[in-house]
Amino acid sequence: MRTENLLVELFVEELPPKALKKLGVAFATVLADSLKAQGLAAADAAVTDYASPRRLAVHVAAVAAQAADRAVSQKLMPVAVGIDASGQATAALLKKLQALGAGPEAVAGLQKRMDGKAEALYFDSTVRGASLAEGLQKALSDAIAKLPIPKVMSYQLERDCDLPGWSTVSFVRPAHGLLALHGSAVVPVQELGLRATDSTQGHRFEALVSPVRIAHADDYATTLARDGAVIASFDERSRAMVRALRNEAKRLDRRLEVEPLLLSDDEAEAVLLDNALVQEVTGLVERPTVMVCNFDEAFLQVPQECLILTMKANQKYFPLFDDAGKLSNQFLIVSNINPADPRFVIGGNERVVRPRLADAKFFYDQDRKRTLESRVQSLSKVVYHNQLGTQGDRMQRVCQIAGAIGMRIGGKALADKAMLAARLAKTDLLTDMVGEFPDLQGIMGNYYARNDGLSEEIANAISDHYHPRFAGDSLPTNDVGRTLALADKLETLVGMFGIGSLPTGDKDPFALRRHALGVIRILMDARDLPLHLPALLDDAAQAFGELIKDPRAALLDFFFDRLAGNLREQGNSAQAVDAVLALRPAQLGDVSRRLEAVRVFASLPESAALAAANKRIGNILKKSEAAQGPVDAALLHEAAEKALFAAMQIVLPQADAGIAAKDYTSSLQALAVLRAPVDAFFDGVMVNAEDPALKANRLALLQQLHSAMNRVADLAKLAA
Repeated sequence: MRTENLLVELFVEELPPKALKKLGVAFATVLADSLKAQGLAAADAAVTDYASPRRLAVHVAAVAAQAADRAVSQKLMPVAVGIDASGQATAALLKKLQALGAGPEAVAGLQKRMDGKAEALYFDSTVRGASLAEGLQKALSDAIAKLPIPKVMSYQLERDCDLPGWSTVSFVRPAHGLLALHGSAVVPVQELGLRATDSTQGHRFEALVSPVRIAHADDYATTLARDGAVIASFDERSRAMVRALRNEAKRLDRRLEVEPLLLSDDEAEAVLLDNALVQEVTGLVERPTVMVCNFDEAFLQVPQECLILTMKANQKYFPLFDDAGKLSNQFLIVSNINPADPRFVIGGNERVVRPRLADAKFFYDQDRKRTLESRVQSLSKVVYHNQLGTQGDRMQRVCQIAGAIGMRIGGKALADKAMLAARLAKTDLLTDMVGEFPDLQGIMGNYYARNDGLSEEIANAISDHYHPRFAGDSLPTNDVGRTLALADKLETLVGMFGIGSLPTGDKDPFALRRHALGVIRILMDARDLPLHLPALLDDAAQAFGELIKDPRAALLDFFFDRLAGNLREQGNSAQAVDAVLALRPAQLGDVSRRLEAVRVFASLPESAALAAANKRIGNILKKSEAAQGPVDAALLHEAAEKALFAAMQIVLPQADAGIAAKDYTSSLQALAVLRAPVDAFFDGVMVNAEDPALKANRLALLQQLHSAMNRVADLAKLAA
């Protein structure tokens, strides 16, 4: 069977840059998978995707001109339905055969095979393999139909026929060319009103020829780079751009924002390649050229976060920093053209960025004319939620919650600071700068608080209360920030759960899962602070009064579900996580220590037997009314129960001491010596004795043992 490499390209107007990489991969994957499913390409055929601002393309290795014929066996119907009592074909069978393109003569060739408990009729035939033209037509249609495009646009094409008029086509952007080469031969396919050729277009301004003819499928990338001035591969173009950015930064003795000094060259390049701005700019240029620009140093008086955001978000520029991480007045641009004299490109970009930076400076100067305190009243004019009131109402609730948490952690001094920070935390939402750049909320509040003469502790808390914003993000840096962050997140969670606005499936408009994980991370980090989750939920619920329904039970379930998933993702065994969280520990700061204790205990030779015994004890106690009082030593008759009781008098105080010192590992290790007396007890003692007093005493003994064994975790969860 003759095979050649296949190249397909769809040439279009500029595609959405942020989605370009995903579009390129999807186009290549779906098209290649369709060819493989039709038998035109091997399952392991190499597939290379290409994507530039004006093209999606794919190269598939060793594609056949004609797929091999396939033997197909189709089940028709049960024999009893298809053949009548006289052995003749029924009307139902003949109709089925006709639908398959066969006549009555095919009846004699039908096969009878068992299908479950009954015989069925099967029609065996050979299906002609698809030609490449047929298969590629289907694959191309599939690839276009399945592109991950949230919204398509419709445009008109003049009909390519004798009839006058126009036809409507829908696609992400207007398509102007289709290239399909099997080796050096054009594959006659059509799509989006286009017929396949062996030509495409290169760079809008720098292509050496137009159109660019591709002689062979394997020549696509090299010919397009040579004659069309286009780097067709998204990844190749991205790497070329990153290398150029890094080389310019090094030449200027500067560094890029996402290139920390501690990283090796390879690590820094990997971080850059995964950076959102790099990905977006790669989707904007067909052949990147990096140039150095400058802005007026006077703008450096503005907080650098403002300048960075306006350069990156609005202009797609790359800011440069010194070794201390301070923004410089130099920045890098990536141009889609490479003129002999770059001064006009550089000058144009410098002129464009100046008014952007001037706007940022204006907003900053204007915002500082008013204190954050003067904006507090205006929070009452901003709607937070139609069932939960205004931002002013929310601020009052957060203040109350922050005060309560502050009292728990550090008394009145901390509570007063936390309430002041809570009062001012959302006021920067009313500033011009945050109105223009919402991503700066909290950050600008920190700057404006310092400008108002507030302490560093309060200023940092205002920005820190948004943390952690995502997995791996930093936590609040001080107790005021920690208190405010908890209060803010708990107010959101309790309020939304209280009005029944819960996350469903993949929809979480109020980021409640993220808020819950943020609370969990803060509480787990604050290992020795007296912060108990149920008590914190009580504090938050009290701030709402009668405004909401009580959500605390549902929220506890929500928190522990999130915590269980998070702990498993960190590599903890499901058994250990289930054992620890079965107790619903109120202080999440203890969870890590409890998990470590369970891991150590599970490695002991006695652990399996004790876990099984613990499970057995739990089952016995569930079926009986366990005695609540102390064990009466005088009622211990059997040697095994006396030995277990005596061992418990020695071991349980040791385990209790470990609990008191939060040394959970030593507490569980102390219990390991009970294995032998516990085994002997179950071998030699009848718990459900006929004498009620003996039975009650033995149940009390087991109740005491069960309570002691399950103070760190539910050890029964470790039983196989």
